[in-house]
Amino acid sequence: MNVPIAYLAVVIIWSTTPLGIVWSSETVSPTLAVLARMVIAVILGWLIIKVSKIEFPINKQALKLYSYSGLGIFGGMTFSYMAAPYISSGMMSLMFGLAPVLAGLMAQKILNEPKLGIIRKVAMATSFIGLAFVCSDSVSLDGSSLPGVIYILIAVFFFSLSSVLVKSVDIKINAISTTVGALLLSLPLFTLVWFLQDGTLPVNSWGERSIWAIIYLGVFGSLIGFIAYYFILQKLNASTVALITMMTPVIALSLGAYFNDETISVNLIIGALFVIVGLMLYNWGDKLPFKKFKRIAL
Repeated sequence: MNVPIAYLAVVIIWSTTPLGIVWSSETVSPTLAVLARMVIAVILGWLIIKVSKIEFPINKQALKLYSYSGLGIFGGMTFSYMAAPYISSGMMSLMFGLAPVLAGLMAQKILNEPKLGIIRKVAMATSFIGLAFVCSDSVSLDGSSLPGVIYILIAVFFFSLSSVLVKSVDIKINAISTTVGALLLSLPLFTLVWFLQDGTLPVNSWGERSIWAIIYLGVFGSLIGFIAYYFILQKLNASTVALITMMTPVIALSLGAYFNDETISVNLIIGALFVIVGLMLYNWGDKLPFKKFKRIAL
């Protein structure tokens, strides 16, 4: 796989996934929509492994990696779909942009990484100020959007936790095997949630746009997107990969406004700017010129 192509694929897929989630849940229950998406991805992914004769290890370390990856897929996707009826696709993307910041906090406790410096603390505060702007704009006075905000925050928590736990596993596995292994382990959980919350198949009520959105997310969002993401994680440094989280919210907001008539208010724009500036500080704040001037002065 070509690195630039894989990188572009992740940007495009992550930018379109929030809108796809909203569309797929329009006429299909959220729990069934996400389950159908994962079934498509598992079937196609397993076929790729068999046809291409890719190694699919099943040992203790591999199962641990699949489990940690599956935690992010199951927790992140389940609660994202539950949030879809309440909030816009652009807001979903903005929330997930905070994942690197939240992961940095978790890494201190789980991986014993060094404590955050002053610049990263400022970056976190900046991002959370942006989050406050976004939430204040999205949560209406009657509280109708509040469940969506809570669900998406839980989704971001699981996604961030998963990314930190994956780093703790010292094993190198093909990106396709990692994706399929995680999907296989999470699939029973998706099935259980659908059965307990819905358990029906009202095929006659499904709209064409929802069906196509599910297929798109199954093929690209859950399979190709994750494969490309795990691939670039192995090939590129963390700061380059982090750029994705800054590009996707802007694109997702634009797509939501153009294709789904989602409102882009002043508060949403201000919040997005704070979040993106916070992410920039978090990833590259240690390279700011004033740090060099401070050293010279000392």
